[in-house]
Amino acid sequence: MPVKLNSSDDTREEDARIEIIPLIDIMFFLLASFMLVSLSMTHLHRVPVDLPKAASAVNDTREPPVTIAVDSNGLVYLDKELVTLTDLPVKLAQHQKPGTELRVLISADAATRHQQVLTVLDAIRAAGVEKVSFETKAIK
Repeated sequence: MPVKLNSSDDTREEDARIEIIPLIDIMFFLLASFMLVSLSMTHLHRVPVDLPKAASAVNDTREPPVTIAVDSNGLVYLDKELVTLTDLPVKLAQHQKPGTELRVLISADAATRHQQVLTVLDAIRAAGVEKVSFETKAIK
């Protein structure tokens, strides 16, 4: 039996209510904030390179591959970590999961020498990787 604290003879009981509309508003705000932050973080793990333009560029929606970036100075980065060409096959072998084919995406700066990109491609092939793609920017 609840204890009455007021002295009035009002026998009307007020039920406690949870207002759900503000909770829904807060959840939508959090969802939208999370989506915007996650979308803005997609390019944070990359080395900034000026990609070459191609008319046949298409978006790849599959699982993100291992990214190798070659900047305009010819420095090679594996997932934003500076690596040498001799260490590249060893590092790629560490990314290999049993039962799956490793996919590699090469992001080379437009000013990078062609020979440097081919040297990186040779190091990737030396690691036994067969699926290699080149990242380009679509012409608008």
